[in-house]
Amino acid sequence: MEEVPLEAPRAPLSQTPQQGAEAAAAEARITVDSPEAMQDLGRTLAGLLRPGDLVLLTGELGAGKTTLTRGLGEGLGVRGAVTSPTFVIARVHPSLSGGPALVHVDAYRLGGGLDEMEDLDLDVSLPESVVVVEWGDGKVEELSDDRLHVVIARAVGHEEVMDDVREVSVRGIGARWSAPGALEAL
Repeated sequence: MEEVPLEAPRAPLSQTPQQGAEAAAAEARITVDSPEAMQDLGRTLAGLLRPGDLVLLTGELGAGKTTLTRGLGEGLGVRGAVTSPTFVIARVHPSLSGGPALVHVDAYRLGGGLDEMEDLDLDVSLPESVVVVEWGDGKVEELSDDRLHVVIARAVGHEEVMDDVREVSVRGIGARWSAPGALEAL
């Protein structure tokens, strides 16, 4: 089998004037070779999350955003099957174990930024939940100075060999993620 280089283009962080001075406090890059491994990464990531955490997921259609979120839901021990909320915009999965609920949002069809997102009352849900927003880049950063930005990119190469391979970049933004080794578990 031929070695194929992995390339993951970095999506720029959308910045408002108040966020311009913020920098990524922690970063981890992980190569995932199957949907099961993506779900495992979600379970591992769930172990780092606590109520009030905001996670932005960026990646093309079919990159694995919902698969990662399914693993997050399993790791957080929430009720209900985690599926894409594309047509309902948002789903709330209450905890089965006394932990935070998972609020799973798909902002793909929302073009109005935070103004349009306000109808979802994410600012009310955020303090006691883990809020995961697919396609949220440039739309919900104002909800929290502290957040994780997860970018999922397909590996570049022969599609028949690399179809399931993804390069995942996890960047912690803000004081919450500034501690040394904040993402070390990944």
